[in-house]
Amino acid sequence: MSTGAYAATYQRSLSDPTAFWGEAARAVEWSTPPTTVLDDANPPFYRWFRGGRLNTCFNALDRHVRDGRGEQTALVYDSPVTGTRAAFTYAELLEKVAVFAGALASLGVEKGDRVVIYMPMVPEAVVAMLACARLGAIHSVVFGGFAPAELAARIEDARPVVVVAASCGIEPTRVVEYKPMLDAALDRSSHQPEAVIVLQRPQARATIGGRDTAWQEVDWDELVADAEPTGCVDVEATDPLYILYTSGTTGRPKGIVRDNGGHAVALCWSMENVFDIGPGDVFFTASDVGWVVGHSYIVYAPLLTGATTVLYEGKPVGTPDAGAFWRVCAEHGVKAMFTAPTAYRAVRREDPEGALVREYDLSRLETVFLAGERLDPDTYAWASEVLGVPVVDHWWQTETGWPIVANLRGLDPMPLKAGSPSVPVPGFDVRVLDETGEEVERGTEGAIAIRLPLPPGTLPTLWNDDDRYVAGYLSVYEGHYLTGDGGLMDDDGYLYVMGRTDDVLNVAGHRLSTGSIETALAGHPAVAECAVIGVADALKGQVPRGLVVLKADVDAAADGERIRTELVQRVRDEVGAVASLRQVDVVAALPKTRSGKILRKTMREMADGRTPVVPGTIEDASVLDALAPVLRPPV
Repeated sequence: MSTGAYAATYQRSLSDPTAFWGEAARAVEWSTPPTTVLDDANPPFYRWFRGGRLNTCFNALDRHVRDGRGEQTALVYDSPVTGTRAAFTYAELLEKVAVFAGALASLGVEKGDRVVIYMPMVPEAVVAMLACARLGAIHSVVFGGFAPAELAARIEDARPVVVVAASCGIEPTRVVEYKPMLDAALDRSSHQPEAVIVLQRPQARATIGGRDTAWQEVDWDELVADAEPTGCVDVEATDPLYILYTSGTTGRPKGIVRDNGGHAVALCWSMENVFDIGPGDVFFTASDVGWVVGHSYIVYAPLLTGATTVLYEGKPVGTPDAGAFWRVCAEHGVKAMFTAPTAYRAVRREDPEGALVREYDLSRLETVFLAGERLDPDTYAWASEVLGVPVVDHWWQTETGWPIVANLRGLDPMPLKAGSPSVPVPGFDVRVLDETGEEVERGTEGAIAIRLPLPPGTLPTLWNDDDRYVAGYLSVYEGHYLTGDGGLMDDDGYLYVMGRTDDVLNVAGHRLSTGSIETALAGHPAVAECAVIGVADALKGQVPRGLVVLKADVDAAADGERIRTELVQRVRDEVGAVASLRQVDVVAALPKTRSGKILRKTMREMADGRTPVVPGTIEDASVLDALAPVLRPPV
């Protein structure tokens, strides 16, 4: 481990977190400074910056305009799927946000109300998020690729006053209409909003007000035309800024809560120290605002810092080719870019020699950051070679909101190791534990946990569900947050993350519950029993694979192929295309323990070509023998 600035900073963050984060909080402008930096009176519910009041939108926009940065570009919109490029200064973005906040207020949105946002990668999505923050309302962005069932579950849990949607999203080869999916979600939701706002896109205009509904449907442009700009509403540092739903080990989504104060402090600190980005720098995060990466590093962190952020509506390949990222970096003067390893694997597959890199001037690109899934050594080596800049793996989760483990490029750049996201970030007391909760020796694999309290910016709880927060994250190891990932620490203090230890899939950086996919499969009338496992995939890191046992009266030989096709489509309809389920196998039986637990881990190891450790509690070993030809990959 480094003996320089990193080591001293990391140790201080753990030994005196009050002083450490109290100093970091100076990067944020408070209307009322916090009276308590770390409130540890009610463990495990730790709260940061108690007594402080602020507004996140003010810190992201207003203060920069006030301080003379109004003419600097805040947001660049680059959309190869529509052939559109636009730029918005801080002053222009502030005006749009203030007006849309006024529009939301005209529909009755107040501090503490929830607003669900179901939009693609368009500037209005950023405007809507910041407008909610301006009012002290709580936004919940739902990824536009989610199907009605997933959207309905989030609407029911968040209970929004208003839903903001676009008429469509645009893929390289098709237009995806959002309004019919929203209508279907609202039809099946027990909660109904008071209003739905629709941004009309020319590629597919939606019908507004054509149904008999309990809610008002309004056109975005018409609503904004009559709205008056509104100012910022101060909130407590501990008040929620947003809810972001993530998959759990069951089909029911978990509402991750992010507070205002800790979030602003942590993101400001991370931009300077992890990403080496300051005011005026250009930061390009190729993700989606529906995921935590988009929340933190497309929208909030760059704007809180006073940087320029790039909003990209396109793909790594096919819009129009595998040079899309390099074009964006060259045209907009990007200093650092951030995306998932899957994106780089797709680029490498299309352009293995990196020939397209040489067509663009990347002289201003200093660093590439990759996260969201494991960065395999081959992709790391390829990217490092073709780009000639540091390729920095880092590891974090929706729950934490910012990196847990990273190579801190702005604080103390350290040697990079293939396969490792480097070292714990200050504030995160990362441990590798055995089954009894004891730390394992260096080089020994175990469960990755973080000793409480978690630093600012991490989840303080789940939305309206403290019990599930404790049960899901804090109950396995006393005084520790369980990450759900396994791994090891080497002798230099570098962490290696080996993968999930639970039933959550990581598909191209997107976390998906096996439970939600299994629910879709089980709903088919021919299915008696099913299981979903995540198997290794060269491009996406991991993809789901379904195994189903058909009911006794179903003729598998005659109807199996039709049922398999229907099951794949059913998952697409119920969960969304993001689930990426392509393969469903009909099997005679699923392996179980004598208590009835399905051996998903054993099947996953078989499908990945590993020799499984078969528990002694297995009910019938012959079932595994029968599955071997189905599961084992061809040699």
